[in-house]
Amino acid sequence: MSLWIKICANTSLEDASLAVDAGADAVGFVFAPSPRRVTATQVAAIVAHLPATVEKIGVFVDAGLDEIEETVRASGLTGVQLHSDVGSDVPARLRRSFGSALRILRVIHFGLGAGEGAAAIALDANVDAVLVDSRTATAVGGTGIAFDWQKARASVFRNAESRLGRMVVAGGLNPANVSEAIATLKPWGVDVVTGVEATPGKKDPAKVREFIVRARAALLYQQKEAQT
Repeated sequence: MSLWIKICANTSLEDASLAVDAGADAVGFVFAPSPRRVTATQVAAIVAHLPATVEKIGVFVDAGLDEIEETVRASGLTGVQLHSDVGSDVPARLRRSFGSALRILRVIHFGLGAGEGAAAIALDANVDAVLVDSRTATAVGGTGIAFDWQKARASVFRNAESRLGRMVVAGGLNPANVSEAIATLKPWGVDVVTGVEATPGKKDPAKVREFIVRARAALLYQQKEAQT
C-alpha cells in the first residue's frame, strides 16, 4: 500500500515545483472563489513545466459540466475534485469525455450523514476517490480546521479498506498532526492547503517538506505495525 499525497491550492510555478520536488503525488489548483483562486491560463503556464508523472488536480465548487470540461482542456489537468453540490451525473459525463486518464474525486464534508453520503458515492464506478473535508459557514475547503477523526473512523472511514477504500482525508492537516490522522483513519490519501502555507496562496517550503516526510513515515510505521 502506498499513500497518495496532494499539496493543494498552488498559485505559482515555484510552489507547484516545490511540492513536486518534495515528493507529492499530486498538486491542486483552485478554480472556485478563494484567496487561492487561479485561472485556466495561469495553470496551463504552470502545468507546462511540471513532470507528466505528477497529477494536476482542479478543484471545482458549484461549477457546471461545460466549465469543468473547458478548464480541464485549457489547463492540462489530469484530475478534478468535485465538491458535493455538483450534479450526480457529472462524474459519468466527465468519464465519457476524458476516459480513465482523468482522476475524479468527490468531496464529502464531515458531519451528519457523511457516512451514508460517502457510501453512496462509492457505488459510482466513475468516482476514483472520496475526499473527506471540513467546512465552515463561509468556506467549503481550505478551512484549516480538522474534523473529529475518532468519530470519522467509526463512520465515514469505517470501510477504508473496501471499495469505499480510496478515502482521502483533508481539513486542518499540518506537519504536526498528519501522522495522527494517518494512524487514526488509515486513509488512501492526504490533502493539505493551509497547514503548509506561509500566507494564503503562498507555500512555506519547510512545512511542505516536513508534511510529506512525516506522512510517508507514518505510513511506513503503520505497515510495520501490521506485520508484527
